[in-house]
Amino acid sequence: MKIVFLDTKTLGSDIDLNILNKYGKLTLHDITSKDETISRVKDANIIITNKVVIDKNVIDNAPNLKLICVAATGMNNIDLEYASLKNIEVKNVTGYSTNSVVQHTFAMAFYLLEKLKYYDEYVKNGTWAKSKIFTNIDRSFFEIAGKTWGIIGLGEIGKKVALVASSFGSNVIYYSTSGKNDNKDFKRCSLKNLLQTSDIISIHAPLNEQTKNLIDKNNLIYLKKNAILLNLGRGGIINEKDLANFIDKSEILVGLDVLEKEPMIKDHPLLSISKQENLFISPHIAWTSIEARKKLLDGICQNIANFLRDHE
Repeated sequence: MKIVFLDTKTLGSDIDLNILNKYGKLTLHDITSKDETISRVKDANIIITNKVVIDKNVIDNAPNLKLICVAATGMNNIDLEYASLKNIEVKNVTGYSTNSVVQHTFAMAFYLLEKLKYYDEYVKNGTWAKSKIFTNIDRSFFEIAGKTWGIIGLGEIGKKVALVASSFGSNVIYYSTSGKNDNKDFKRCSLKNLLQTSDIISIHAPLNEQTKNLIDKNNLIYLKKNAILLNLGRGGIINEKDLANFIDKSEILVGLDVLEKEPMIKDHPLLSISKQENLFISPHIAWTSIEARKKLLDGICQNIANFLRDHE
């Protein structure tokens, strides 16, 4: 079997991919541009891709292709219908990043909530050393115990965030983006009610017709004065232009791990807001703990092993 991994850089240099050699002749590419894809997969039996697009044109130019392994959960970069028509199997990996995303959710929340950027700089620039008292309370923060944590998208990740928030003493409510989730452990409410009553809101939903621009200028106004808004679902759920305008007119704190276009465009409106201290953006890293990426690789290996076993 000829196996081609098109974008190994998305898994990081600290993950040993040599385990894939046991399944066939392995070719690794750090990154692959659209113009390079066809030439790199033309002889492949198995393609591994995280974000490289495998569309009809690519498939038609890979006559030996039997399996596409997606190094992720989402498969929107694959023409699934055409792959099925050509009897090409497509396999993804699920559940590998739950713990990592949940952890990053709280890392972002606490970083913003406790004004850690300000206090870190206060110490490191020498200001604390000049103080006449032992502490500093220039930037106040609240405890999440007794506060309301609203979750948009109560799937596997959302449920675990709910459990952790509850362990801190938060009152958890949720909004079902599909309208079908009816969890008995937490209170379900309308989106408007969630936005109006939550002290912290975290988004853990997929991007689809129901969630595209779910949060925009029309409902951002419902947020409580000092609310914290976190998006660890998908970019595009929050209208980013509307958000940029609203941050400067409000006191909300915002944490984003995903944007509608990644990597971030150079002239993104969020880069020019005046209240930069109220915004924290991480470059889509919530899923990337070393443990999560190892689980992802294990899942890819299992998908290949299952395929080879089924086609002996």
